[in-house]
Amino acid sequence: MKYLTVYWLALLCSLSLARAQYFSEGWTPGQAVPSEVPIPNPASTPVPADSQEESAPLRPSDLLKLFEAKTWLASEPAVALFSRFGINITERLAAAEVLPWDSRIPLITDDNYEEMIVKEELTEEEEAERVWALLISASASRQDGISKFVDDAFDEAYNQTLLAEDLPNVRWGRIDYFNVTYITTKWGVWQAPFIVILTDRGQTLRFYRAQNLRLRDGALHDFLKAEAWKVTPPWKTAYAPGGEREYIVDFVATWMTKIYNVTVRLPRFILLLLSGTAGSLVIGLMHRKPPKQAVQKTEPASQPASAPTAGTSTATPSKPATKQRKSKK
Repeated sequence: MKYLTVYWLALLCSLSLARAQYFSEGWTPGQAVPSEVPIPNPASTPVPADSQEESAPLRPSDLLKLFEAKTWLASEPAVALFSRFGINITERLAAAEVLPWDSRIPLITDDNYEEMIVKEELTEEEEAERVWALLISASASRQDGISKFVDDAFDEAYNQTLLAEDLPNVRWGRIDYFNVTYITTKWGVWQAPFIVILTDRGQTLRFYRAQNLRLRDGALHDFLKAEAWKVTPPWKTAYAPGGEREYIVDFVATWMTKIYNVTVRLPRFILLLLSGTAGSLVIGLMHRKPPKQAVQKTEPASQPASAPTAGTSTATPSKPATKQRKSKK
């Protein structure tokens, strides 16, 4: 009985060892057992794109996107909420980004101004004749009044130029007043609409108010064709392009652009809160009462007793002697 028990134990051990050889699915009987296991190379392993994006460092612009109203409205909870009321907020956001202008006229911004105008590839003859007709428009935010009228007249003059093909040296462009900060600040333009005739790669500028220039019935096209803009003297001051104080305007325009790029991403209610808080602090500082000065109580000085003067008498005057009663006889 004892040997039988030992026999069964040995048989079980051999079976377990045999099964251990077949543990790997890639090994078959008669195949050589691999002696070395290949070590994976981490450098050659492709990294998923999602993990690369997640490992990228956060930038300040990424944090500012969290405060944009578009980010909140385009989120899944907001889309689901508006859909309950029958509003497709995604289409509304896409329609709001469509500009109301002719797409054939290029839009000049702070980012492409240097590339399109200042560094435009031209020959010497083309550079001497190049003229840019620019419209600083404000109709992207309000489609009414003088801005809408000037936009229509500008588009009409552009169409006439394409049909007649009589102004090959003139290029057209539009500047959105509310979304372009550096250019308008450097040029000193604080209202719109304005028509700008630009030559010499942006070094010579002529500004025209829409109210002071005839625009109806193709007058703008005739104005450019006759080169009547040469009669107007260009902007040549110390702060103009090439002036001795141009660096001051450039510094102000650069910092105003940086401030605008931050504030434009914040919702309006946050700007109202910040401006209201700042205004309250300033008003409180300007109208605060001056601190009351502590009144110091001074004790009156004791007057010294005057010493008696020599030759004067301090004796009180004597009363007259009373009459003596008459003695009885």
